[in-house]
Amino acid sequence: MVVRSLMGLALLAAAIGAVHAGVRVSDDTGRMVELPAAAVRIVSLAPDLTELVYAVGAGKQLVGAVDYSDYPDAAKKLPRVGDAFRVDLERLLALKPDLVLAWQGGTPQFLIERLRTLKLPVLVIGTDQLTDIARNLELIGTVTGHEIEAHAAARKFLVGLDALQKKYAWRAPVSVLYEISAIPLYTIGGRQSISRLIALCGGRNLFSDLTALAAPVNLEAVLARNPQAIITGSDGDAQQRLAAWHRWPLIAAVRRDNLFVVDSDLTARATPRILQGGQQLCEDLDTARRRLAGQHQ
Repeated sequence: MVVRSLMGLALLAAAIGAVHAGVRVSDDTGRMVELPAAAVRIVSLAPDLTELVYAVGAGKQLVGAVDYSDYPDAAKKLPRVGDAFRVDLERLLALKPDLVLAWQGGTPQFLIERLRTLKLPVLVIGTDQLTDIARNLELIGTVTGHEIEAHAAARKFLVGLDALQKKYAWRAPVSVLYEISAIPLYTIGGRQSISRLIALCGGRNLFSDLTALAAPVNLEAVLARNPQAIITGSDGDAQQRLAAWHRWPLIAAVRRDNLFVVDSDLTARATPRILQGGQQLCEDLDTARRRLAGQHQ
C-alpha cells in the first residue's frame, strides 16, 4: 500500500515539475479547479487543512481560517471567518482570497456551492485512506507553488506510516471501542481515519461495519460485542467518560483495565501529526495485548 503510494508520488512530482504557468488540478469531488498562478491569499475552512498548508511551507499565504485552527502556533493568529459549520461570508470576502480550501464531508455542501456562486475558487479536499494525507500534501503544494517542500513532506509521512504498519499491523488483534461522547454514546465508523489508525496498530474497530464517519450506538450493542479495549479522545471530560465504564465490570476492557485516552489533536486530524497519535495508540494497544495475555496465564 505505502510502496505504491510512494511510486505514485514520484510520478505526480514529475508531472508537477512540468507545469510552468497557471495551476489546474482536480479536487476530491472530481471538479477541475483552475488558477492563473499559485494561490497567495488562501482561506482554510478546516483545522486539518490549515495544518497541511503550514506543513508544505505555505503558511504565510494563509489569510484566514476557521476556529480551532491552532497548529502550529502561527495559525492561532490568523483572522477567523467562522467555524466548521458556519462561515461569515462578509468577513471571508473582505480577505480577498484567491483560493478557499474546503473539507470534504465536513464543510457543508451548501456553503461550498455558495462560495462558487460568488466566483471564488474552492478546492475540496478529503481523506479516505491514511495514504491520502500524502496526496493532500502534494495537492496543496501544487496550488501554493510549494511542490518541492510538499513532496518531501509527503514522502516522509509515507515512510513513517510504513514503519508503523510493519511494526504493529500484524500483531494479535484487539477489539476496540472508540468513544467520541458518552451521552449520547457516539463512536466511529469504518471509514473514519481513527478507525484506519486502529487497524494500522493491529486493532479492530468494534463498529467498523458502520458506514457513517460517526454514529450513535446503544449500550446493549457495546455489551454484546464486548470490546477488549476502550479508547477516547483527550477533549472534554475524557477521564470521566472512561471511569463511567467501571459500572460494567464484565466487559473485557474494564476487567483488564484497558481504558485509554489518546491526544485528540494527534489522532483526529488528517495531517502528518497523525503518526504521533498512531504511535501513542499502537503503544496503548500493545499494553492491552499484554494485559489480555496475562488473563490466560
